[in-house]
Amino acid sequence: MIAQGESISKVAQFFDKSNRVVYYWLTTYLKQHQAQALMDASRSGRPPAAQGITDKRILAALKRNPLQPGYNTTVWTVALLASYLSDRYQCPIRPFTLYRRMKQMGLRCKRPRYLYSEKDPHRAQKKGRLSVS
Repeated sequence: MIAQGESISKVAQFFDKSNRVVYYWLTTYLKQHQAQALMDASRSGRPPAAQGITDKRILAALKRNPLQPGYNTTVWTVALLASYLSDRYQCPIRPFTLYRRMKQMGLRCKRPRYLYSEKDPHRAQKKGRLSVS
């Protein structure tokens, strides 16, 4: 298209790409003068991380209380859950990877809600601290 007189911006708009991408294509073509140089080559991609930690295992771990495996808390954090899963299944997983996978599963990570309550007005009497005269 550029050889036929079209502008860079029109070609970019036609392919729904940026001008920079079209310039990259043009540079690649001019180096080799072959249309095959512009073909997208097959790539293996990055292998999935922590294949041993499945969605089912994540859900099973979330159903457990963190006190059961010996942690000193009652709430799972992403970092704590990642550490637990890594140790349990001997398959390292980073907290960010676990967070991303949990998000793909439709889970949301939220801070625990603390409920504050007022003291019972009859607490002292119930504890036997109030003497009746």
